[in-house]
Amino acid sequence: MTAAAPTDSTRSMPELDAVLRELSEGERRWAATSSAERAALLDRVHAAVSAEAETWVRIASRIKLLPDGSPLVGEEWLSGPYALLTSLEVLTRTLRTLASGRGPLDGAKFGRAPGGRVSVPVLPLTAYDRLLLNGFSAEAWMPPRVDADTVRRRAGLGARHPERTAGIGLVLGAGNVTSIAPLDVLYELIAHNRVVVLKLNPVLGDLEPVYRRALAPLLEHGALRIVPGGGDVGGYLAHHPDVAHVHITGSLATHDSVAFGPGEEGRARKAAGTPLLDKPMTSELGGVSPVIVVPGAWSAADLRYQAEHIATQRLHNSGHNCIAAQVVLVSGDWPQREAFLGHLRDALRTAPARRAWYPGSAERLGDATHSYPRAEWQGSEGSRLLVEPGDGDDVSELATTEYFAPVLGVLTLPGRGAEFLDRAVETANRDLFGTLGANIVVDPATLKRLGRAFDHALAALRYGTIAVNAWTAVGFLTASAPWGAFPGHTVADARSGIGVVHNALLIDAPERTVVRGPFRPFPRSVVGGELALFPKPPWFVTTRSAAVTGRRLTELAQRPSWARVPAVFASAFRA
Repeated sequence: MTAAAPTDSTRSMPELDAVLRELSEGERRWAATSSAERAALLDRVHAAVSAEAETWVRIASRIKLLPDGSPLVGEEWLSGPYALLTSLEVLTRTLRTLASGRGPLDGAKFGRAPGGRVSVPVLPLTAYDRLLLNGFSAEAWMPPRVDADTVRRRAGLGARHPERTAGIGLVLGAGNVTSIAPLDVLYELIAHNRVVVLKLNPVLGDLEPVYRRALAPLLEHGALRIVPGGGDVGGYLAHHPDVAHVHITGSLATHDSVAFGPGEEGRARKAAGTPLLDKPMTSELGGVSPVIVVPGAWSAADLRYQAEHIATQRLHNSGHNCIAAQVVLVSGDWPQREAFLGHLRDALRTAPARRAWYPGSAERLGDATHSYPRAEWQGSEGSRLLVEPGDGDDVSELATTEYFAPVLGVLTLPGRGAEFLDRAVETANRDLFGTLGANIVVDPATLKRLGRAFDHALAALRYGTIAVNAWTAVGFLTASAPWGAFPGHTVADARSGIGVVHNALLIDAPERTVVRGPFRPFPRSVVGGELALFPKPPWFVTTRSAAVTGRRLTELAQRPSWARVPAVFASAFRA
């Protein structure tokens, strides 16, 4: 739901004025709360979230029309309370490090990335990471010409000086993934030192009591207020003189409605570069995410597994993810192209049935079929769509429209090896809308042959998170990884957004996150020469034990203990 800009006839909302007065007082209390005290406060939030996890997942599953006992409930464990609990744990550790007089990156071993970039390891960080996510890694790449000493010195952001608060921040919450709004609240509070008014998305309105109980320590401390409501509430708060900053996770259309106003007048203001909003704004807005499939010599098992992998990237949360894959880039010169696309069709057809639950999904699916009448319906009751444009078809809508529904497109490009990879990177940068995340699938032998050409292709790919043999959602779920669009967007041309969130090590101005995973699951990974003991991931939509594994990972995040690890593995290896 959009947040409307105010007009001369906008009514006063005294109840919201009172909320902002409370937060003004809360800001004074927040300024007097030391880093050590904030860490203790986050410990209390962690306990409150733990107590609400079961109810949280039950209500989220009901909102998303998931039946009891469905393996897909695992999505709600991992992208709900688990994501928030792990972020709280890392942020608390960061605050305690700062309270001790050290920086969050002191002692970190930095690497080097192409273009003279400094790379900061963000996964694995702990012994639990190294065991539970064996074979996965992530690093934050800094912009060129930023040296290691600068990176280390600036880490900590607003938490370096907790007494220097920055007013009231408005968080306009997302309506698709249930951890996003609380995670955005934490980042405003800790990284930017702003107290927060959270305006919930009505789609997740039934979770309001859960959020209030889970975040009760912040509410009681005066650092947070939660308000329900529609676009009129969001617009009133966004343009209120007592609000210093606005952060939104949602669509570009909603962002522009807040910044420039709705309708033709808003579009005219955007064209003129004259926003109505008179304060800074950050955002995470999605886009059209690619999967670049680098041709190689794959086994039948590889073809099936990577087809399931890509189907997951589209079908997770029924396609209602800002980071859902939308366009698969494949080589027309790959001898296995047809076999791979056959497995992709099978994966889309046989993935567990579920309804497209987010408002407007049916209309967006209809738009896709209108633009591409030869598109293929897959799954039961025409629940998902595969679009493979033919010669002469206009691909611009597929490349520029974020469908936010189970629509997956395939574009074929010529070339093999580095030639194909470079052409795919150029196509993604030039033709696909947005810069939030890109995925690359490449087998180990081909990766080795590509060598430095692959690293340079990564550097050329202008996306905020790039995942190699993984889904970019792994970056979303990694608390210490920065999450956001590629830098350089403005309010007048926001694309996939401005700024980053999550980033629990509080790295200043990162350029991107690069995630790497195993091409094959265990045990085929080891047979193929990869040192990875990770089975089929619990976030795959075809993982039979996903709900149990998601619950057990959340229980481990609630109360970390090595005694809980065997149960996680027992479930994960029944995938």
